Amino acid sequence: MKGIILAGGSGTRLYPLTKSVSKQILPIYDKPMIYYPLSVLMLANIKEVLIISTPRDIKIFKELLGDGKQIGMSFSYAIQANPNGLAEAFIIGKDFIGDESVALILGDNIFYGSNFGNRLKQISNNNHPATIFGCYVKDPRAYGVVEVDEMNNAISIEEKPDNPKSSYAVPGLYFFNNSVVNIAKKVKPSVRGEKEITSIIEYYLKRNQLKVELTGRGLAWLDTGTHESLLEASNFVEAIQKRQGLYIACIEEIAFRKGYINRDQLIKLAAPLIKTAYGQYLIEVGNSIK
Repeated sequence: MKGIILAGGSGTRLYPLTKSVSKQILPIYDKPMIYYPLSVLMLANIKEVLIISTPRDIKIFKELLGDGKQIGMSFSYAIQANPNGLAEAFIIGKDFIGDESVALILGDNIFYGSNFGNRLKQISNNNHPATIFGCYVKDPRAYGVVEVDEMNNAISIEEKPDNPKSSYAVPGLYFFNNSVVNIAKKVKPSVRGEKEITSIIEYYLKRNQLKVELTGRGLAWLDTGTHESLLEASNFVEAIQKRQGLYIACIEEIAFRKGYINRDQLIKLAAPLIKTAYGQYLIEVGNSIK
């Protein structure tokens, strides 16, 4: 399975913060926002990742992440010239995807949960045609909403409904088989002028190929679309890390614990960061396993 991070958009809701820089470069406490979705793909055992961004911002992601070899990964890059919808990511990434299945995650989504990594690995290994998550939220009207039956089978999917049929929002994390590329090509733009991811999900739903993973109370999903939510996400990460002493979305640690890099490589990555708590944490991780 391959992974795509969609880190495009103009981020107008966060102006003036994003007037000259990508939203996904903004800090969530002690690391760039894009580290968080990248860590999700890594926890799903995905090693090949395509980062899609705007013509303006693609260079900064290349400078930040490089080719991925430093953490045992492989990063590719592509441009979405205009915000034409999430489904366009599969068209832009068709050559990258090839004949494999693919996971798409939005660059502004943050997930945290004690068993989340195991659930991600199960999903990436089960070869199911399509899997989405359903997260219980207080007001789902700003999201795609999935309705499920008593067996958690999907009944309907709606995009930002005025009268939601359930309280389960669909976060920006999707797993599809290789058919998604051809499905995306057939998606017609909505009234918003975008190729909606909901249209792809509906395709699998109508064929009884859609699986829904309800997250329950053990998983935190944070959206970062407003100034308030940016601050809340940073405060959340700070609280967890200081309380537990364990870092969220530390991509170097994940690479080390998965065996993508060895201890010497980890210590080398930590060296330029040694004046920061992040770099000191990497040293601690490396010294914890002899």
